[in-house]
Amino acid sequence: MSNTPHFRIDGGRDGWKTLVQETLNKAKTQGATQAEIGLGVGKGLSVTVRLGEIETVEFHQDRSFGITVYCGQQKGAASTNDLSPESVDQALSAALRIARYAESDPCAGLADKTDLATDIPDLDLYHPEALTPEQVSIWAKECEEAARNADKRICNSEGASFGQSEYYRLYGNSNGFLAGYPSSSYSLSCAIVAKDDQGGMQRDYDYTVSRLLQDLNKPRSVGLEAARKAVQRLLPRKIATGRFPVVFAAEIASGLFSSFASAISGGSLYRHASFLLDKIHQSIFPEWLSIQERPHIKRALGSAPCDSEGVATVDRAIVRSGILETYLLGSYSARKLGLKTTGHAGGLHNWFVSQSCPDLAAVLKIMDKGIYVTELMGSGINGVTGDYSQGVAGFWVEDGQIQYPVQEITIAGNRLLPLAAMSTSAGIFRQAQC
Repeated sequence: MSNTPHFRIDGGRDGWKTLVQETLNKAKTQGATQAEIGLGVGKGLSVTVRLGEIETVEFHQDRSFGITVYCGQQKGAASTNDLSPESVDQALSAALRIARYAESDPCAGLADKTDLATDIPDLDLYHPEALTPEQVSIWAKECEEAARNADKRICNSEGASFGQSEYYRLYGNSNGFLAGYPSSSYSLSCAIVAKDDQGGMQRDYDYTVSRLLQDLNKPRSVGLEAARKAVQRLLPRKIATGRFPVVFAAEIASGLFSSFASAISGGSLYRHASFLLDKIHQSIFPEWLSIQERPHIKRALGSAPCDSEGVATVDRAIVRSGILETYLLGSYSARKLGLKTTGHAGGLHNWFVSQSCPDLAAVLKIMDKGIYVTELMGSGINGVTGDYSQGVAGFWVEDGQIQYPVQEITIAGNRLLPLAAMSTSAGIFRQAQC
């Protein structure tokens, strides 16, 4: 195996900026009152190893060019993966044709000039490495080997995978905004299967991800943690139906906050499809819970100097002392709601959730008796009412200590019910019907 030639994915950015600016100018001369363009160039390498052998090696290189034009308040959009001038001109022509047949929308248009980022800080997101499949397959093999040899009950492997990705994003619009930045990410994961003496099998995994290669956890530690999790789940039991406290592990607790984020996002709100409609500046969580967004942390996975419309990202309190302080809005949803954009076109940026307990052991001790959930199955969340019902697996806790694994459980409740008054870096805790 040999590596493809290494190149910086932002190496052609001057030419791409020229292409975007010239196309924006053409859009105006051809009848558009406003226009915006998103250009992306990416590349990556991924290697999967299973049972000590290389199973897949993949290289990818991607390019995308998306243009949106507005003729008055009629909108048209088109895209292409070919950055040649001919293909870009065809995409522009298609977007203009679509706009002429579109219905007029009073909320359509670019983000306001006053909201656009005037400075693009260097957030140290790009750390390219010239890696070969031979190099990364060694790390993946080391990871899987550590997992397979960790315990005699390990019976099989779903493999270990290493991924490398680099991407350059460029956005420009006819309001004078034109800026881009590169980013990189690296990941290593391992999924392993354990078998008990009764023939029952359990699967679990571990992973590490970072902007910098050297910041990944060591391959051996990822493999050992995957094996520990799988073995710990062997010989699960069922529990009787009842009402119990539930602690969600940190890696899945983030999913609960994703549901919350969806409920306060503009698209759900202006469609009246959210259980948190009209809850702004009201208490929706216990007083101890606060959520702070910090978009400009250097090297963080969720950092971005601006959103996908060029609107400046800023530090922002999402929830303060249990009170919902803001919705998550792009320019279109903001206009639909009669509000201002919050710089959330395209997603969230580094949420920090307050905690009231130092670690998992402390929160389990306070809970005393209940379920520590480590896996959620399916998605049974009703975004309109907040009702939910999901299959889970995890561990039964009694006297503040993990006693044994449990499975075949369904938890049900309503997200309008307040979370119980505790949180930890290990997860969050609430009451639920099981």
